[in-house]
Amino acid sequence: MCATAMCSQTQFILTGKLALNWLMGLVFFATLLVYALHRIIGISKVSEFRENERYAVIKKFKHHISFYALVAGFGCAICFWNVSFSIKLSLIIPGIISLGYVIPFLKGRKRLRDFNHIKIFLIAIVWSWVTVFLPALEIGQATNLPIGLMTLERALFIFSITLPFDIRDLKVDSHSEVQTIPAALGIEKTKTLGTISLTAASLTALINWFSFDYNLNILLGVSFSFLSTWLFIRQSDKIKHDYFFTGLIDGTMILQFLLIWSLSTFFSN
Repeated sequence: MCATAMCSQTQFILTGKLALNWLMGLVFFATLLVYALHRIIGISKVSEFRENERYAVIKKFKHHISFYALVAGFGCAICFWNVSFSIKLSLIIPGIISLGYVIPFLKGRKRLRDFNHIKIFLIAIVWSWVTVFLPALEIGQATNLPIGLMTLERALFIFSITLPFDIRDLKVDSHSEVQTIPAALGIEKTKTLGTISLTAASLTALINWFSFDYNLNILLGVSFSFLSTWLFIRQSDKIKHDYFFTGLIDGTMILQFLLIWSLSTFFSN
């Protein structure tokens, strides 16, 4: 839902309209497939944490998650068949990264996420590419400067909301001998990095506003979203419940879309 909301946001900003299409379906099913595979494969690598609340739930519903992966695979295949050839080509690199992130295909049964420091950058690159570049490519606007700035803004935003998950997973990543940014910088400096990332994202949004590619409603929606995200990042080492992360922090992606859509709909000139 978050990935689809981010794609819809890009579509709405560029066209002023919302329309379900094969690309939206592909993003929904492909994201569901990747995350379901991530849960199924990942649970086998954290045996010492299986009684932890989050992993206990994954273990309990492993068969359900496998079913979701199967359904998502069929949906993904149907939607992929129906998108344009240019979209198919543009999905090769992010597709390889996404599958390599969850499937242990490297020496020693390693995944891309098992290498030090890089997993958060892979997430930011793939999500910004899929949720900005692909919707822009679909309507023929992928090569201009505002799209480049929007892609950078999205990558910085995704980077900032991923940092709290690395803070949450410090013990698990340490057990897996994967060093992440919080392990290298410490929790407080990591939260400061999140603030810097959101500030940089705000500046890119301001540039698009100054150049008239964003209207005031879009700028306000993005800004309110960034403010809520910053507040959540500041609390990310104090609140441990999984709903705080997969509900509120992940939910800032849906919130951003809803803010932009509602402000533009109800306060349009």
